[in-house]
Amino acid sequence: MRIGILTGGGDCPGLNAVIRAVVRKGIAEHDDEIIGFRDGWRGVLEGDTVPMDLHAVRGILPRGGTVLGTSRTNPYGVEGGPDRVMASLERLGIDALIPIGGEDTLGVATKLAEAGVRVVGVPKTIDNDLDSTDYTFGFDTAVGVAMEAIDRLHTTGDSHHRTLVVEVMGRHAGWIALHAGMAGGANVILIPENPFDVDAVVAHCQHRFDSGYSPIVVVSEGAKPKNGDLSLTTGEKDAFGHVRLGGIGAALASLIEERTGREARAVVLGHIQRGGTPSPFDRVLATRFGLAAVDAVHDGQSGVMVALRGTDIVRVPLSAATAQLKLVPAERYAEAEVFFG
Repeated sequence: MRIGILTGGGDCPGLNAVIRAVVRKGIAEHDDEIIGFRDGWRGVLEGDTVPMDLHAVRGILPRGGTVLGTSRTNPYGVEGGPDRVMASLERLGIDALIPIGGEDTLGVATKLAEAGVRVVGVPKTIDNDLDSTDYTFGFDTAVGVAMEAIDRLHTTGDSHHRTLVVEVMGRHAGWIALHAGMAGGANVILIPENPFDVDAVVAHCQHRFDSGYSPIVVVSEGAKPKNGDLSLTTGEKDAFGHVRLGGIGAALASLIEERTGREARAVVLGHIQRGGTPSPFDRVLATRFGLAAVDAVHDGQSGVMVALRGTDIVRVPLSAATAQLKLVPAERYAEAEVFFG
């Protein structure tokens, strides 16, 4: 069987582990030919490929990023894009496609499956906001990076008697902020699902100062106050129509400094959360996803995504996985609120 594989959207620790698993199992157990598409859906549109044999995947397990490259290309946003994709797959003799990505990449995959392409998706996002799977690989690594930063900021904050606002990724879902903030002992955690009360945030910070310590505030990039708008955007949009966010951390730090009379600084972790070597959990999860994707292809499955349920890898409809985002439920946020202030 000739299987195409691609990585789309933002880079993510664990992508290479999936690629390695697909290649190793496909070749060893089924004598498959694996064809890599460069730079996500752009590679499919343009027929830009690279053969993926055993030599190509040696040593890539611990590497961050993706050896195939990635992009935010949207074939359905390009004139004649879907027809070009279908023609490219037919010309290259691709029997099945394994796209690895988040809601946008797998949204394209869902449409292609409906058009008759055999597609098995692999969920990838550091935000952990893809529905129908307990966890996505890359999330654990991102949380670990953010938690380590918070650990380090506690000491410098206390030394200088200042508030430190840590801005982490999370456009619509606050999973990184929630987990990193709880693990790092943050005094306030702000997420997109729960518009925050500015007065309450300031009160928590003041209470922390009154106790003789300095506050750490962790905020998702997409968090907003109940009244007004502290977030900033560039006004630019990507190929899938997402506005680029940024600035909530700096705006919040300025407000806290003004209201408490104590110095406040913002730290934006940004793409540091995406980069570097994947954690052990993400390496294992990504590897299991890759192995399961090959099994699904050879079982004749299409329009499905491999997913984690408990400790098992299962198959779920792509349409269900991309229909809505998995957001932080109120009861999970309530757990974190116990430690505010």
